[in-house]
Amino acid sequence: MTAPASPASPASSATSASSASPADRAGRAARTARAASVRFAATHTLPVLVRGFVGARPRATKGHAAPGRPRWSAATLRALRARHGGAPVLVRGLTGAALLVLDPQDIRQFYAEPVSGPAPAPAPGAPDGCTRAGPHAERRAIDESVLAAGLPVHPSCGPFLSVLAEEARRLTGGNTLELARTRHAVARAARRIVLGDAAAEDTELTRRPGRFHPKAGARIAAYADLAEPHTLMGRARRHGDPTGGLDPVGQAAQWLAAFDLVPGVLLRTLLLLGVHPAEQDAVAAEARAPGVARGALPRLRACVREALRLYPAVPDLIRITRAETEWRGVRRPAGTCVVLPALFHQRDPEHVPAAHVFVPGRWASRGAEHDLRMAPFSHAGGRCPGEQLALLVTTALCAEVLRGHRVHAVRPVLDPVGPLPGLLDPQGIRLRLTRR
Repeated sequence: MTAPASPASPASSATSASSASPADRAGRAARTARAASVRFAATHTLPVLVRGFVGARPRATKGHAAPGRPRWSAATLRALRARHGGAPVLVRGLTGAALLVLDPQDIRQFYAEPVSGPAPAPAPGAPDGCTRAGPHAERRAIDESVLAAGLPVHPSCGPFLSVLAEEARRLTGGNTLELARTRHAVARAARRIVLGDAAAEDTELTRRPGRFHPKAGARIAAYADLAEPHTLMGRARRHGDPTGGLDPVGQAAQWLAAFDLVPGVLLRTLLLLGVHPAEQDAVAAEARAPGVARGALPRLRACVREALRLYPAVPDLIRITRAETEWRGVRRPAGTCVVLPALFHQRDPEHVPAAHVFVPGRWASRGAEHDLRMAPFSHAGGRCPGEQLALLVTTALCAEVLRGHRVHAVRPVLDPVGPLPGLLDPQGIRLRLTRR
């Protein structure tokens, strides 16, 4: 879980490159022709930039903004893949060159590259943003320990679930559920989980999602002294700092910011369950089952993962190569920016069954979490250490809503059997709640 950043990637400004043909595969890296580069920028890059600009502003929009644009982007990427025989394609832009990984057979090599370099960190709690701030190795080690990376159950699971159950009452306090109410409940839970109960009411810590009050550092430091042992700050304070290079206040700010993604994931998951009442009834029964292990809920977790497959936090993942590497027989120098369009691969109908349909059952198969085509939390060295905590928080909040309420989708209107839109703006989601 890390601090938020711009959704744009080094490929974001790709605009032109010299003309090429499939013959490039014989010894030169495939490069996009000028017309293809312009189309890529218009259909893939520009919508990402626009979504980042619009999404940062708290105003109501339609439930799915410009649903055709991701399809145009996917069509552009499929055309590039077909033209160059699946080989990674070089695009050039104002920020330099980037190599697009378009074929599943190259994904494993992408994840083998270390996660480091000048690329900006992606959105919080999302893939590949876990190691790019501060003293990388030391901060990563503390992140993994505090967030209990790799453990199926967080050591503070009990206290965290109690906090989430209490704050979930704010979600179900009315007959409707929208982004503002969801943000309020999640922000309170975040402050209690990261800093403790003393910080629960301090709404001035973040006046807007991802933007901290100018005096937030001093206030976080004050709360850190009061943090209960089970909180993330309490766990972090038990770590030593032999080099003096760590910034616990800054780390706490990043953990708080990491919760900014939870409201969107929560609303998308509940919306999809509202459109699929049979699945909703099944996960509600799971949540109400007597003797169910606290935080287990495998079927509901699968629904959260499926929502993240359909609507990933970061559409493009990035690697900066540290040494000369070979991609399909073409040598590329150290420092090459390699981009994996994760959204494209996760919803690629040529390689993913029912790619545009909500099918949470796909996550029940053995090894599904390690399927390299799916990257809700990335893979290998870039796998987010906050994965299990993020799933715990989002699943627990969903469960608290569904135990006592039935969710009905008000807007947007989705087809339960047809292809889902490429985008679901959480600011436009409205749900209706009725008592079970």
